Amino acid sequence: MLQTLTLHDFVIVDQLELDFATGFTVLTGETGAGKSILLDALSLVLGERADSSQIREGCKRAEISAFFRLAAPLQQSLQNWLDEQGFPIEDGGESLLLKRSIETNGRSRAFINGSVATLNQLREAGDLLVDIHGQHAHQLLLKGGAQRDLLDHHAGLTTLAKNVAEQFRLWNESRRRLTQAENAGQDRQRERERLEWQLEELQVLSPQEGEWLTVQSDHARLANAAKIISGCQAVIDNLSEVENSVATVLSKSSSEIQTLSTHDSNLVEVSVTLEGAQIQVDEAIHGLTRYLQKIELDPERLGETEARMQALHSAARKFKVPAEQLPQLLLDIEDSLATLTAAQNIDLLKKQVASAEANFMQLAQQLSQQRSSMAKQLSNQVTAAMQGLSMAGGQLQISLLPLAEGSAGGLEQIEFLVAAHPGATPRPLAKVASGGELARISLAISVITSQAAFTPTLIFDEVDAGIGGAVAETVGRLLRQLGESHQILCVTHLPQVAAQANQHLKVSKAISKAGEEEKTLSHVSLLNRAERVEEIARMLGGTTLTETTRRHARELLE
Repeated sequence: MLQTLTLHDFVIVDQLELDFATGFTVLTGETGAGKSILLDALSLVLGERADSSQIREGCKRAEISAFFRLAAPLQQSLQNWLDEQGFPIEDGGESLLLKRSIETNGRSRAFINGSVATLNQLREAGDLLVDIHGQHAHQLLLKGGAQRDLLDHHAGLTTLAKNVAEQFRLWNESRRRLTQAENAGQDRQRERERLEWQLEELQVLSPQEGEWLTVQSDHARLANAAKIISGCQAVIDNLSEVENSVATVLSKSSSEIQTLSTHDSNLVEVSVTLEGAQIQVDEAIHGLTRYLQKIELDPERLGETEARMQALHSAARKFKVPAEQLPQLLLDIEDSLATLTAAQNIDLLKKQVASAEANFMQLAQQLSQQRSSMAKQLSNQVTAAMQGLSMAGGQLQISLLPLAEGSAGGLEQIEFLVAAHPGATPRPLAKVASGGELARISLAISVITSQAAFTPTLIFDEVDAGIGGAVAETVGRLLRQLGESHQILCVTHLPQVAAQANQHLKVSKAISKAGEEEKTLSHVSLLNRAERVEEIARMLGGTTLTETTRRHARELLE
């Protein structure tokens, strides 16, 4: 739900922080007080186009931010979207902050959870959070895809619809492979021949994983065997064979210190160190001796290693890869050849296309049948609701228009058709002429599908246009009912609607003076019970309030 809307220097609002509650909230006020400013600000923070004229006169920048508290059903889908888009997740995924700034040079910046965002990303996030109904462009119900999703969600067909979309993708992919194979001709044959001779050469060479490093190590050792043997023997001589060798000197020194330590205990530690050095020198001598017993000059083995090293190096140059990557290249060529062979099997590809098509058609036909049944039911329910909304004789038809080959959305296009008056021809919802009628139809659909609607905050802008009396009371009751499952914000001029709200906000404007300069500023206040009586009385009787209008206002509230 929308928890807080904050405005700075926007139109005639200098600074405003407005907290919203759950349930049904109305915004009322005299014409021109600035009710539409709040919806305009919210539309901007949801990704609508900005205009520098919306900056309060004399200011450099306007800023709007909207803080949303997320319910559990929406948290996971929104977290997934934030991860995909690279935005941080705040408050354990339980909240979201959208922000928009506009500068006098026309530049606009958007932020999601403090990170810079594009307008498109702002719109995508906004579509998950808010749906504005009424005489505004931000209406999901006007979008064909949203109408299809609403019907599927209301009918519990979301999972089936996703499976249909996936089968359509697989069918398309199989058709693409078949077309490529049929069009490839000689090009694929030449590619096959190239891969076959590469594979044959590498199979003969048979490079092994890690072999290049082993061959390099062996070659370095074999090529320098004489030098290694000579050097190791010289070290052994110095350590133990020559006169005054290291071992001999250490032994004498250790013995002398050991004797002296009997006279001064401070030399005991030195004695222990020399004994350790003796042991390490002895181990080094034994280690070198064992090494010399194993190593020998082997010209034949050296020649074999050099030949293998040269073969691997030549192959690496020919195939233009590092020598250590030859084993992986062999595997890649085997895979590519297998894929190419399968791709050229036209009969097999045709069978795959037929199988994928059959799977798609089976699921899509099942989806169509269930959609058709639910479309009739939902059409009848919304039509019945329209009768009480000053649209007597109006009707809603949910049309399933067949598609020749189907699509990711199934075998039909879903379109909401509306006839606002008796005898009128049903037309697409997006082409309904009256904004008031569109808003009331959207209201009827929203109430009926409240169990299925997944947008948590619904905003209705003057849904009462052209109605009054009992119809207005019906609209108020419907909005209050919808507020049980959603957060509802409604701009209204009708007291019958305002009286049904759980929360009542009044928008007013006043002239303030700063020196000799006068400025018109808009303010919003939350009304208590007594203030609501006064405001509803004003809506009933105009600027002159009487005890009669106040009594009528109290009756409406009760």
